[in-house]
Amino acid sequence: MKDLESTKRELLDLTQRVLDAISEADWETYQRLCDPTLTCFEPESHGHLVEGLDFHGFYFDLGPAEKPRNTTICSPHVRILGDTAVVCYVRLNQQVDPATGKPVTRGFSETRIWHRDEDGIWRQVHFHRSPCG
Repeated sequence: MKDLESTKRELLDLTQRVLDAISEADWETYQRLCDPTLTCFEPESHGHLVEGLDFHGFYFDLGPAEKPRNTTICSPHVRILGDTAVVCYVRLNQQVDPATGKPVTRGFSETRIWHRDEDGIWRQVHFHRSPCG
């Protein structure tokens, strides 16, 4: 069994991989990291619980986000509860506004729930994302 700190590092790395997959519109990686029954609350769902991956697939089909773009995880907190983990952080997205050519940063408070399956593989099963400020 891995020690607690290495498991926390693994979960933060997986979370960063999910965020990178979103930025790059890498649907294959996103599907591999997420449980097919993924649930979420996010601004795009207008307060409704979304179930499954189809809702997210629409956005991946639009292609990668504007470049250059940088995603940073700030102030992460990882709590492991057996085969389930809660990862909370503030996500900062930096990009150049295509209309003005100036850099902008947007922040989101995020919580991602991971579950380790019987094969020992962590999969994202739920997330909640809210804009900061």
